Amino acid sequence: MLKVFKYLKSSIFSVLAVILLLFVQAYLDLTLPDYTSKIVNVGVQQGGIENAAIEQIGEDTLDTLVLFMDSEDREYILDSYEKSDTYKGEDIYSLKEDSNIDKISSIMAEPMMILSYANSGSSNDSTVSFDLPEGVTLQQALSMMSDSDREKMLQSIDEKIKDIPDTIIDQAAVSYVKAEYQRIGVDTDHIQTMYILKVGLIMLGIAFAAMAVGILIVFIGSRMAARLAKTLRHKVFTKVVGFSKNEIKTYGQSSLITRTTNDVQQVQMVVVFLLRVVFYAPIIGIGGVMKAMRTNADMTYIIGVAVVAILAVVVTLFAIAMPKFNRVQKLIDKLNLVTREILSGLPVIRAFSNERHEEERFEEANKRLTKVNLFINRAMSFMMPIMMLVMNFVCLVIVYQGAKGVDTGAMQVGDIMAYIQYTMQIIMAFLMISMMSIMLPRANVSAKRIMEIIETPDTIYNSDHLVDFIPEERGKVEFRNVSFRYPDADYDVITDVDLVANPGETTAFIGSTGSGKSTLINLIPRFYDVTDGELLVDGVNIKDVDIKALREKIGFVPQKGVLFTGTIKENIKYGNENITDSDVDKALKVAQADEFVSKLKGGVDYDISQGGTNVSGGQKQRLSIARAIAKNPDIYVFDDSFSALDFKTDAKLRAELATITKDKTVLIVAQRISTIMNADKIVVLDEGRVVGVGTHKELMKNCTVYKEIALSQLSKEELENA
Repeated sequence: MLKVFKYLKSSIFSVLAVILLLFVQAYLDLTLPDYTSKIVNVGVQQGGIENAAIEQIGEDTLDTLVLFMDSEDREYILDSYEKSDTYKGEDIYSLKEDSNIDKISSIMAEPMMILSYANSGSSNDSTVSFDLPEGVTLQQALSMMSDSDREKMLQSIDEKIKDIPDTIIDQAAVSYVKAEYQRIGVDTDHIQTMYILKVGLIMLGIAFAAMAVGILIVFIGSRMAARLAKTLRHKVFTKVVGFSKNEIKTYGQSSLITRTTNDVQQVQMVVVFLLRVVFYAPIIGIGGVMKAMRTNADMTYIIGVAVVAILAVVVTLFAIAMPKFNRVQKLIDKLNLVTREILSGLPVIRAFSNERHEEERFEEANKRLTKVNLFINRAMSFMMPIMMLVMNFVCLVIVYQGAKGVDTGAMQVGDIMAYIQYTMQIIMAFLMISMMSIMLPRANVSAKRIMEIIETPDTIYNSDHLVDFIPEERGKVEFRNVSFRYPDADYDVITDVDLVANPGETTAFIGSTGSGKSTLINLIPRFYDVTDGELLVDGVNIKDVDIKALREKIGFVPQKGVLFTGTIKENIKYGNENITDSDVDKALKVAQADEFVSKLKGGVDYDISQGGTNVSGGQKQRLSIARAIAKNPDIYVFDDSFSALDFKTDAKLRAELATITKDKTVLIVAQRISTIMNADKIVVLDEGRVVGVGTHKELMKNCTVYKEIALSQLSKEELENA
């Protein structure tokens, strides 16, 4: 999979943009639980009052609070307030705009808590007891004391409350602030409502921002994955186009199609999720742990246990399913192969009434694939229930531990809710990674299959030191002791062939089935490379010239006529787009295709369907010949290209062909003697060896193999008259 990522180099800025946006989204997502906590703790429990820094306070209350402060704090607090109003004869003081809220809150929290306990009758509590004379309030006692006695008493109070949790001090202080607001006529309900609205609007803004960032991440990631898929398809297709026939046979057409489509799609899909999930998970996981520890470090072990449990499940399922993913892709190849064979051979299947057999063959391949997929899906179906069990168990443990924290004053309810949210975010991050474990193995297999094609070494390739053709030898094809053996074969299929095909001559090849005729001429355009010896075109070894330049010189007509989707004219111009319409008409006339083309709707603009299924075999063969003729090459190669033609059409075509190939090299492979008996040179092959070279008459006298082939097709009288 990592090898595929090197093709993301062109999208490096997109990758960086996605990573940056993921940090932004993680920050936004991790911010929301803070505000949830604030709404519960401050908005609901504290009535919208955030801290002990009271904004408006009565003169009597202010005078009472400063009694509990040392001289430095007292002076700071008094300087932070200014007279602003009067309520029921009492002066009201307001907090100055430039005041340090945090410092004021820290100074006033303890005095407010002490007074809150004292005023609520809790002074007899063992934690906060003041040992006052009966009938004397704490304020009265402090106001009557000397500075030294007051300082001693405050130190005594500080000693008693030092073990009280900060949350209890803050809540008691907030309760005191709320009571003071109500005493001086401030609308506390309005304060609470406005706080909840403010925090709620902030949360909505964060949620919309996170949504926008998420959409942008998916958009950029999808474009980048699509660009990667395009690159991979291009790489695979370009590589396959350059394959020799041997590589095509090795991998198989169905597998190559699967790798170019299904495998690339698997990689594309995973890359989108990989950027969105795998990068995001550690960011949100680490950030969530840091936030959770800030909320309550004592419960961090719960997250650790949950993560370990999830990873154990993922690793186990991964180990079970991974080998099966390798098998799935091979079974898809097999299913595609069977489907392709059946669809291609439908006429034969119907002719032999073998539909039931082929249905069973398809069903067998289908069942194997289904069985493996079911195993994988069953294994992976355990993942979500186990993950949900872990998540729910973690929530229970957090609530249990949090309830104990609330009871002791170490936590607030909002903190528990925030902690649960942080934990769920962390677990969901690992859950997303675990979901990736379902997709990643299959994508990894697909990536390996793609890279297997891309990294396959070329067996047919250009030399590092290319040479030019020799103009004086134009059109000349020379075999010098050429031998050829298929890779991994035990014997040569072509052995020590030594012959020359000159311009202006027609050289024909004939022999029994399997004698190596087609293999021999497939060496000329380098569909295969010779194993031993040399094959020269225009006086130069074809291994030393540019492959494209070599094939430009050749007009090749294969055994099976191949037409492409498009018009007849587009098919004829396939070898040379620059030819004129008159050249197209001339090529059709020479190939004896003009008559049937003129009868088609649209003539040369008639649309050929996929594979040329809307024309007959003979028509397809003639159009293939016309395509080679229109190219006007130096060398014509006809690989048994007249087999679908009747004798009359065959004769006419060869007669017309002779008029345009006077200075060209023509090589014909044929099974019929009548097609080649007028050739300038006939090469007879038997088991890959040349057993005879000459004209028809010469071979009838000197070559037993040729004579046997001729007599098997024509009578002695017909051969003599020919």
